[in-house]
Amino acid sequence: MPRYFVTLIVAVALFMEQMDSTVIATSLPAIAADLHEDPVALKLALTSYLLSLAVFIPLSGWVADRFGARTVFRAAIVVFTLGSAACGFAQGLPDLVAYRIVQGLGGAMMVPVGRLVILRSVPKAELISALAWLTVPALMGPVIGPPLGGFITTFASWRWIFWINIPIGIVGIILATRYIANIREERLPPLDVKGFILSSIGLAGLAFGITNIGQGLFPSAVVLALLATGVVGCWLYVRHARVATAPLLDLNLLKVDTFYASVVGGFLFRIGVGAVPFLLPLFLQLGFGLSPLQSGLLTFASAVGAIAMKTTAAPIIRRFGFKRILVTNAVVSSLFLAAIALFTAGTPHSVVLAVLLTGGFFKSLQFTAINTLAYADIDARAMSRATSFASVAQQLSHSAGVAVGALVLELERMGRPDASVVAGDFPLAFILVGAIAASSALVFMGLSKDAGASLSARARPVGEDQSAQAS
Repeated sequence: MPRYFVTLIVAVALFMEQMDSTVIATSLPAIAADLHEDPVALKLALTSYLLSLAVFIPLSGWVADRFGARTVFRAAIVVFTLGSAACGFAQGLPDLVAYRIVQGLGGAMMVPVGRLVILRSVPKAELISALAWLTVPALMGPVIGPPLGGFITTFASWRWIFWINIPIGIVGIILATRYIANIREERLPPLDVKGFILSSIGLAGLAFGITNIGQGLFPSAVVLALLATGVVGCWLYVRHARVATAPLLDLNLLKVDTFYASVVGGFLFRIGVGAVPFLLPLFLQLGFGLSPLQSGLLTFASAVGAIAMKTTAAPIIRRFGFKRILVTNAVVSSLFLAAIALFTAGTPHSVVLAVLLTGGFFKSLQFTAINTLAYADIDARAMSRATSFASVAQQLSHSAGVAVGALVLELERMGRPDASVVAGDFPLAFILVGAIAASSALVFMGLSKDAGASLSARARPVGEDQSAQAS
């Protein structure tokens, strides 16, 4: 069986999770009307999912090492699918929030453990190509989700946005059982219970607080309290991790230059990219007067560009090296992101498509390089801890991107009598998130010229140990 078939199995599962996290946003008004709930209050269905991810992602690496990657990945699909089915039967807000938390538990294990499966199944020489295809779900989910949610809600029932996950989940369970090896670690240290409690408090406070900045779901005092709780929890965790024998989130991994650049530089870059699925559909609908379905069809262009890049990512990175690609492409991708600020109601759709298509190509190349570089110099025994750490950073960065975009819109409309959001509020938001994404180039400039050489054509023969201990 080709190794890339394992990548495909994992990619389909990750696509299901990524799409589900965005498809519900379009259907919130219909769900609120059917459940007789306030649409604003129903945003708890979104934030409860993110809260569950923040709490359980740090556990994923240890659980995978303890019970085996296949066992945990398959169980995660089961939990996510059952949570999806239950969401479709929800009769009120408390039901929906509870079932979304169950979904989040499955998603928290599915994403990092799925990546771990790839890292332990594919030789380093083939890792660039494998992870290139694995980034497709993250890029396609946010652009397919909104129009799909709008289509299903318009022509069927909102409950089907959850039920469509059931057949996908069943196929994923069967394929994972048959084709994924149950790799696990021996001599595993005990679970860091104190670290889990502190990281849960810290990450949940940050994720929940950041996500609600500028959203109007909670009073400002509550959001500030959540953020303060998150900061204190994370500070206490850092103090604990410095003395713990086997911390849940190993801060020593940041001593590995390539992992540090991937996590920190990737965090900044994803703030910009994470804001786009929130800002762009609103901008197209307000600025162009398009329907949700029409704007969704336009934003789909970025996913097409991302897919087009996948066959060229490995040769490009091997030809120019990680450092040159990451530094240059951070700026190029950010320019395409900021260029959206120039769109007006009179901008031809062909121009919009061209910008989004080309921007999607370069954005996907950057994601592939960032995601692959993270594991270039990580010891095999530290892979599970690395995937958990990287997944936490990715989750927080996307939440931060939405928060930045929402905050700019909130400030722009402040003082306006009707407090409405107009097309003129968006350009500043796109320029700001583009600048934040471009700043990631400063982090990548600190890499050595041969960073990630173990994954490139310059690497020594496969079999030589070029990994660095992360402890």
